[in-house]
This record gives sequence, C-alpha cells and structure tokens, in this order.
Amino acid sequence: MKSLIENIDSLSRREFLKKTTQGFFGLLILPHVRGNYLNNYSKFTTEITPSHGRVISSRVDVYQSPSKQSKLISTLWQDHVHPINNVTIGEEEPAYNRIWYEMGNQGYVHSGEIQPVSIQKNPAIEEIKEGGRLGEVTVPFTNAVWHPNSLHLITYRLYYGTVFWVKAVVRDNKGNLWYKISDDKWKIHYYVESNHMHLFESYELTPLSPEVPIEKKLIEVRLKEQAVIAYENGHPVFFAKTATGARFIDGDFRTQPGSYITNRKRPSRHMAAGDPAAPNSYDLPGIPWVTYLTESGVSFHGTYWHNDYGKPRSHGCINLSPADALWIYRWSTPAVPFGEETYQEKIGTRVEIF
Repeated sequence: MKSLIENIDSLSRREFLKKTTQGFFGLLILPHVRGNYLNNYSKFTTEITPSHGRVISSRVDVYQSPSKQSKLISTLWQDHVHPINNVTIGEEEPAYNRIWYEMGNQGYVHSGEIQPVSIQKNPAIEEIKEGGRLGEVTVPFTNAVWHPNSLHLITYRLYYGTVFWVKAVVRDNKGNLWYKISDDKWKIHYYVESNHMHLFESYELTPLSPEVPIEKKLIEVRLKEQAVIAYENGHPVFFAKTATGARFIDGDFRTQPGSYITNRKRPSRHMAAGDPAAPNSYDLPGIPWVTYLTESGVSFHGTYWHNDYGKPRSHGCINLSPADALWIYRWSTPAVPFGEETYQEKIGTRVEIF
C-alpha cells in the first residue's frame, strides 16, 4: 500500500485534479481506490454533495488567488455561508492540504477553515414512534432552543452533518413542527425546526460489504501519512485523509500505535468536558458515526469543527469527514441494528495503527 500514498503525495496540481472524481465532491474526498467502494459510496453521497461553505474559525482571510502570498482582499466571519464556486489546488505550503475554495464573489479561502455544507430542507415527519428516530442536520447550522415558543432561549447551535436522536414532534404557537432532541451527555432536551433535519430510513444505514467475512476486513491508520485505508481480502477498497491525535500545551494526546478492534459504536455522541478524549474546552454535540477503538473513547468519528485533514490535530481520536466516518461505521463490524443508540459486541473489525 506504500505505493498508493507515494502516488498521492507526488501528484502535480494538474494530475491531482484529473485523478479525483469529477467536480467539487471529488476534491473533498480525494481519490478512492476501487470501483466497488465508489458504488457503495454513491448510495448516500448524491443527496449530500455540498454546494456551500461555512466559515468554521472566528475569522478567515480571503485572498485574490489560492495563495497566502497573494493580495488579502477581505475577511469572513464565523458561520458566514457562501456558495463554493470553484475548488482548486494551491502550489505552496501547507503541503498536506493544498485545497482552496473560491467563495462566491469573495475570493479564495483555504479549505481547512471552511466546512463544506449544503442547504437542504426536509419534509416534516409528524409522528415519531417510541424509541425515537436518528436525524441529521442538513442546513449549514440551526439554533436549538429550550422551547419552540421561546426562540430567544438558544441551547446550542447545531451544525451541518451532526446527528441526533429525535424523540418527539411538537407544534409551536404558529403551528410549525419542531423535533424534540434528546442530549446524550447532559440528559436534557431541546428543540430544532423539523425541516432542518433529515430522519434516516433503515436502508440508508445498512452494512457495506456484509458478504465479506470479518477476518477478511482490515483498517489501517497510517500516522505518518495521516491516512485511513480499508481492505477487503487484502485489497484496498477505501482511502481517506484523517487528523489523528496531537501533542498540545495541555498534554500529549497522540494516537497510539497498536492493534485494536471496532467492537463498540454510537451513531451520535455529545463529546464534552469530562470525557477522556475531550479537553475541558470542548462542548461538541451531535458528533456523528462514532466507531470506538478503546474504552477511553478513542474512535473514528465525523468532524464538523475543522476541515483540515492531513496533520495531527485531535485529542487522540481519528477525525474524518462525516461522509467518511459514516462509511467506516457502516463497513466495519459489528453492524448496528437500526434504532440502537449504542451497540457493543465482543468481536469487531481489526484496526492496525502504525
């Protein structure tokens, strides 16, 4: 598999653009390595291909061309949302992430500070059965409130790609439908506009490659290359850039090499202060598609607070885009029964970190 990494690293700008799948989405996920993977992936990517970008950082600089050496022309602020008109590759550092977005008529912004999003409104489901339904935010952000009739009392701002358990449906005093969300960390409830969330059907979360025996599946995490590679019968079927654990001023959180198994999963997790794999400053509801490797909380999971894959920057976990985290969640063992909030078995897919 070394040749795959070397080939990606050595691509020129023209070759990189040519080898990725067509258009914007190809540049987001990087080249994958076998048609079987793309066939599986297409089952759920067509509806979530992002068209806009949300500013993640408190502020981000906009340049005249895809280079920080070019003219600085403006500033965008946190949670500003603009169309992504173009995706291109810068020629300079950082070498691990050379993707730039042309943001509407604003200019060029480095992709690491922009969350790719779409703006998808959904038909409301008027009845939620006992146990609840899993739902995903499909707009750049939505404000969760303590009660639909008190819109000024905001609990959290929930971001695109985050996943939550919807427990009930209520109407506000104008007759609009809101979903009641159960927070798994603080044991509270808050409410979100119903058309801002897509509720999953069972077919959207069916296992990928279930016919492949468990002993024939393997996930590699290459720390030096910051890459995640999945194999079936010794052949690579999936590749994604990642951001693993790093050393910070408050401690050493580097992801540890070793052999692990993916025997515990949660489709949604609120990670916050007090969790072993989260610093005191974190309060991140709705982290999607969590596939655990250790009892202390180290896991594969989707990430919405950065888009800067290719260098260590987490507190031990293996950060992936939400779409890539969902692929790992669906492909690895055990298969989570639809509707289960947390699931664990003694067996799981083997993971080698080195």
